[in-house]
Amino acid sequence: MSDMENIMMYKTMAQTSTSSTLPTIQPSARSSAPVSTLLSSNVKAIKGNQHQHQHQRMRISRLLGSSAWLMSLLLVGCSLAPHYDKPQVATPSAFKETGVQATDGAATITATDALGTWQVAQPSDQIPRGEWWRIFDDATLDGLEQQALAANQSLKAAMARVNESRAIQQTARAGLFPSVDAGFGPTREKVSGASQLQPDGTNIPSQTLWRAQGTASYEADLFGRVSDQVRAAGAETQQSEALLRSVQLSLQADVAQNYFNLRQYDGQLDVYNRTVALREHALKLVQHRFDDGDISELDVARAQSELASAQSDSMGVERLRAASEHSLAVLLGKAPATFSMAANPLQPVQIVIPPGLPSSLLERRPDIAAAERAMAAANARIGVAKAAYFPSLSLTGAAGVESATLGDLFKWSSRAFLLGPLVGTALTVPIFDGGRRAGNLANARAVYQEDAANYQQQVLVAFREVEDNLSDLRILRAQTQAQARAVSASNRAADLSLRQYKEGALTYLDVIDAQRTVLQAQRTAVELTGVQAVATVNLIRALGGGWGNTPAVSDVKDVLASTR
Repeated sequence: MSDMENIMMYKTMAQTSTSSTLPTIQPSARSSAPVSTLLSSNVKAIKGNQHQHQHQRMRISRLLGSSAWLMSLLLVGCSLAPHYDKPQVATPSAFKETGVQATDGAATITATDALGTWQVAQPSDQIPRGEWWRIFDDATLDGLEQQALAANQSLKAAMARVNESRAIQQTARAGLFPSVDAGFGPTREKVSGASQLQPDGTNIPSQTLWRAQGTASYEADLFGRVSDQVRAAGAETQQSEALLRSVQLSLQADVAQNYFNLRQYDGQLDVYNRTVALREHALKLVQHRFDDGDISELDVARAQSELASAQSDSMGVERLRAASEHSLAVLLGKAPATFSMAANPLQPVQIVIPPGLPSSLLERRPDIAAAERAMAAANARIGVAKAAYFPSLSLTGAAGVESATLGDLFKWSSRAFLLGPLVGTALTVPIFDGGRRAGNLANARAVYQEDAANYQQQVLVAFREVEDNLSDLRILRAQTQAQARAVSASNRAADLSLRQYKEGALTYLDVIDAQRTVLQAQRTAVELTGVQAVATVNLIRALGGGWGNTPAVSDVKDVLASTR
């Protein structure tokens, strides 16, 4: 092959090579080496560069893979908290007091015969609760409930506690991210000669340096300490939200109870007013007979005593009504002096509340949900306590510009950075702490056990409250009917005694006894009406603000909005 052909082949190889670019070789008359020798040496150089670049690409690939693995380890640590499952609670298939019967073919199964079952508690307390008080069909009560939701101070305090827990959760979440700061200003410093590799005794003058720098710090979540804190703060936020719904439900129930109590006192006052009127009439009758000489003064004194007693008892009820009205004003967020209600005697409440299944109660009660969220938070705190036994890795650094004069501060040559054991990466390994970590872990486990016991107790209390109010309503239905018969019979007896007294067949003492029986029967009937209304409210409260097997509908967001 001629020298010219060799040159052309070399140019073709140089143009098609992607790994390196060599200067074009121009034949020179002064070169003493043959062209073929030059071509051979440069072809070897090309192959060597290709091999070197391939080796560098492999090293970069391995480095990137290691960096990605390291970053994933730093950003997402493994949690040391025990695995948490929502607690299982033994629940009966039906409430004891329901008396519900279900027919299965030829067999009839009662609620008391049913065996208990196990149900996994799935708190659905966040499902909105409705305006349950509207079932009483009382426009006055509807207005009072709306006023209480808008102005009650206890509800506003509960809302503030929710905001507090949300702020704490935000603070905990900040630990998942690095913190970045910036600073600017002069510093006066003097460095040692040894730090500048100068011989002993060298004096380095002090100097003023202008700095503009940014600093960054980050704690790697190697063992889930930060993430467990975030989970615990999130569970505590959910707990405070459930407690807010519990405060809301208690407020609604308290307003309804105070309203019905107030109207019950109105009913008692109505009874006393009618009693006082009847005894005033009886006193006139007795006085007239005394003036005619038919009876002695003893009957007049007895009639006056009965009238005064009825008036005194009426004033006692007025005192109770005033206190109830003041309590209702405070629930509405008003001063008692600015609130008053017209008298309106309570009418019997004929409402039957279906309790539904006991398993649905666990899903409706906000206090049960709050107890369960407290367990979840305590479980995450165990992971935080365990993480203290393992090393912690903190990454810090600073970068910016510095110069001796302000005018040279932002020049490219003024750039500087600071990394190292004191400022950069610090891996802290716990060795000895006198038992502090062991104590913290034991405390975290004990708190979890306490919260677990509180949860179980809260479930039992919820079942008891439902059963109590179901039995109250069941017995009250029969008791009010019996009391109505007692009122009717006592009225008949009073009429007969008064008629026979006028005829001279009975003494006035018999009339007094009959009238006392009428008053007591009427008072008891009114009280039972109020107790029945309050028991109905208490049952709704015990059921979590709803009834049946479906959670009630009301939105806690509306409550939060109303308190703003």
